[in-house]
Amino acid sequence: MYTEKVIEHFNNPRNVGKMEDADGVGEVGSAQCGDMMCLYIKVRDDRIVDISYETFGCAAAIASSSMLTELVKGKTLEEALVISKQDVSEALDGLPEPKMHCSNMATDALEAAIANYRERVGNDEGNLGKSTDPCKNCGGQDVHHECASRRE
Repeated sequence: MYTEKVIEHFNNPRNVGKMEDADGVGEVGSAQCGDMMCLYIKVRDDRIVDISYETFGCAAAIASSSMLTELVKGKTLEEALVISKQDVSEALDGLPEPKMHCSNMATDALEAAIANYRERVGNDEGNLGKSTDPCKNCGGQDVHHECASRRE
């Protein structure tokens, strides 16, 4: 079912762990399977110099998170934003169709972390990841916000 690269990244995940002094944080979850991901970025001169994550989920979710960090580290924010779910899947030599949402989760978390960073530094492009639909848990407008009811 899974490629050797998926199994390798699941068994030996790269860049895993919480980053206490992150410049941007993106938290997402998949309603399809209950996976959760929190992605942390450190930015210098508009470039992602460090990246890490915490993922609760299946092998594909963990492997996608791990691979995304390898694809993104060292890229500018704009270069990172063009990385697609397909790029993550291809870098893992493919994901089964029912698990493609896991690569979506990784790229969504990256977009949310960059938006969070831009909001913190006052960049007008900080509206990435905004939604007109309120959060089902707390009513927040940012689809990637940290809802207190999801942290427990």
